[in-house]
Amino acid sequence: MSPAIITLLLLLFAVVMFVWEKIPLAVTSMIVCLALILFKVLEPSAAFAGFVNNNVILFVAMFVVGGALFETGMANKIGGVVTKFAKTERQLIVAVMVITGLMSGVLSNTGTAAVLIPVVIGIAAKSGFARSRLLMPLVFAAAMGGNLSLIGAPGNLIAQSALQEMNMQFGFFEYAKIGLPILVVGIIYFAFIGYKFLPKTQGDPDSVFNEVIDYSHVPAWKQTLSLLILVVTIIGMIFEEQIGIKLHVTGSIGALLLVLTGVMTEKEAYKSIDLNVIFLFGGTLALASALDKTGAGALIAETVMGALGQNASPFVLLFAIFMIAAVLTNFMSNTATTALLVPISVSIASGMGADPRAVLMATVIGGSLAYATPIGMPANTMVLAAGGYRFMDYVKAGLPLIVVATIVSMILLPIFFPFFPA
Repeated sequence: MSPAIITLLLLLFAVVMFVWEKIPLAVTSMIVCLALILFKVLEPSAAFAGFVNNNVILFVAMFVVGGALFETGMANKIGGVVTKFAKTERQLIVAVMVITGLMSGVLSNTGTAAVLIPVVIGIAAKSGFARSRLLMPLVFAAAMGGNLSLIGAPGNLIAQSALQEMNMQFGFFEYAKIGLPILVVGIIYFAFIGYKFLPKTQGDPDSVFNEVIDYSHVPAWKQTLSLLILVVTIIGMIFEEQIGIKLHVTGSIGALLLVLTGVMTEKEAYKSIDLNVIFLFGGTLALASALDKTGAGALIAETVMGALGQNASPFVLLFAIFMIAAVLTNFMSNTATTALLVPISVSIASGMGADPRAVLMATVIGGSLAYATPIGMPANTMVLAAGGYRFMDYVKAGLPLIVVATIVSMILLPIFFPFFPA
């Protein structure tokens, strides 16, 4: 059996297992990585290269830097201050979406949701509004906010790694060219139309998120310093070229300062690192390498382009790539979707002579539209019991949002990221 066929079979296995989720995503990723070695598709050094990737170091560093904001209760405080000014249900929906979206842009979107869910449940209880009307907008905003910066979501860095292999890269806020308009339009949509599709149900009273964590024992200086280090770290990343320090180095400095200053203990820093994302990222980079090396990625790309026709317009290709990502992401992890599609998208870009940045941007943005099912992203699953939601509640509220986000993307992507730039 040829290496290309083996790679394609392992890709199929990964897709099935990611959708089925009978074993953890990270375990599936490592099975594929090790299989590529055992079947001699890749040398061990090539298969494990993803684990020493600069972006893996950046992941680890930003898990720690963002984790400090959660660990000290600063994120909780920020969420509470902003939402308490809202008086009506719709004002509260907007306030929750604004703060969640902005925080998710520079912090883990799953972490942001996890911290703000109990805050919103508490606000709902005090105000008398149904929590089910607030929790779904919260997790949707967390997903949209992930596209505000390079570090907003794991998928963003997966695409960045692929670009760096071609000596190209996205700027720190380049995703925001598409992500910010989607967030703004999404909030406006929920303020005037989308709120009508939100269910009014009773959540599980025994949900883990009903527990209010007391941060009163945390010294104020720790909360302030955690925010200050986060802000300085992000500023350093924004001005990467001017200061001559790479993103992963800046992130590592920020993480180290948090431990050295006593804001976090060493154990708390380790605890904040999401190893599932690290293993998923590293393992799927091996698959991406195999798809490129064996020509399997090019074979998939040729099949996709052949199905669309030899003379398909750039817009049709853009729409096809975007929708493949948008559909898949609702039935398997959004991070896994992006990890699987990025190498295929690179092959498509190469085959049609398109700008890889344009194809990858369409893939990442499409892969972030995990609104229509409770399994598309971890935050969706988190609020399933707490909000008392059913599967169809996500479809009713999330599907129109996907349509809105798709319209915005189809207008802006050709403008900011044309497939064939002049």
